[in-house]
Amino acid sequence: MTQTETQTDTETRTGPSERELLRSVLHDTHVALGATFTGFAGWTMPVRYGGDLAEHHAVRRAAGLFDLSHMGEIHVEGPAAAAALDGALVGDLGALAPGRARYTMLCAPDGGVLDDLVVYRLAAEHYLVVANASNRLLVAAELGERCAGDGVRITDRSADTALVAVQGPASAAIVETATGAPVGDLRYYAARPATLAGHQVLLARTGYTGEDGFEVYVGTAGAAAVWERLTAAGTGHGLVPCGLACRDTLRLEAGMPLHGHELGPGLSPFASGLGRVVKFGKEADFVGRAALARERDTPQARVPAGLRGSGRRAPRAGHPVLDGAGATVGEVTSGVLSPTLGHPIAMAFVDRAVSGPGTALVVDVRGRPEPVEVVGLPFYTRPE
Repeated sequence: MTQTETQTDTETRTGPSERELLRSVLHDTHVALGATFTGFAGWTMPVRYGGDLAEHHAVRRAAGLFDLSHMGEIHVEGPAAAAALDGALVGDLGALAPGRARYTMLCAPDGGVLDDLVVYRLAAEHYLVVANASNRLLVAAELGERCAGDGVRITDRSADTALVAVQGPASAAIVETATGAPVGDLRYYAARPATLAGHQVLLARTGYTGEDGFEVYVGTAGAAAVWERLTAAGTGHGLVPCGLACRDTLRLEAGMPLHGHELGPGLSPFASGLGRVVKFGKEADFVGRAALARERDTPQARVPAGLRGSGRRAPRAGHPVLDGAGATVGEVTSGVLSPTLGHPIAMAFVDRAVSGPGTALVVDVRGRPEPVEVVGLPFYTRPE
């Protein structure tokens, strides 16, 4: 592979045949744009359109347009919706104001993370739960079971919903042009209805790249028109279509976790360094509460850490982390040669004793020792 075609942690080389994979409603648009596709979470999705580096730099310097229609959208409605979600998830969703969003998690009874979610409160009795594509069916089933009862209705509208994201410094100007309305008053992790390309959409100021950005939820019938309108609005702003490969390098630079790497059923929010999302102050006896209380009060043997390399060979998920004596003291969960910073970066779990910033360690990259230094997260923070 060339540097512009580096396999990322989101890229899947094996799995179901293309005939068995789901296709985004925008698939034909991506084909026309010359996208290269990959199998991901049961879908065939654009991994890149041109070069990974060009797409990555476009998001950092201007703007990128992403199709995220593989994500799951599950609606929870009714007078008991807030109480039901407080019992199902670790976050305090009853305290969430209408029009705002919250990052939270669905945990197993033992505290393991079944999925990390973004939950929007669209109205007093209406929530939208956005799940990772690979976990959508599990999340829908768990919510159906945990939230069952009078006063709650669960509807999985993933098949009828498309999701398009604009990310980057120019994203606000592009969205304002596309909608014909100002967005400066829309706060981070907030959402509101809007009209785009003649279609009613939910416009959210959220994202997964470390940049300012917006996500647009629209019915599948309006997806192509919304994509085309945003593309036209991006003319002169440097907007380019972007695939999954650069989305992964962007999120890694921003120190954001990926389920299956930094999060998973074998890891609690506390083990992943995200215990802050668990809200013990709420009244609900949520699933996993007792196990998570024990995790909170027990120091973790291994903790999340950022690693900064000095060479050109990037650590990858699964590579062992070693101390100066050659003893294994951790494992890499995600790694890449950072396009923005110009050196290797990785997220890892390492022994607490060697987790301090500045600690010199080694990663075994396919049998070759590569020196790294422990650094704080995130690796990249966008300029104010």
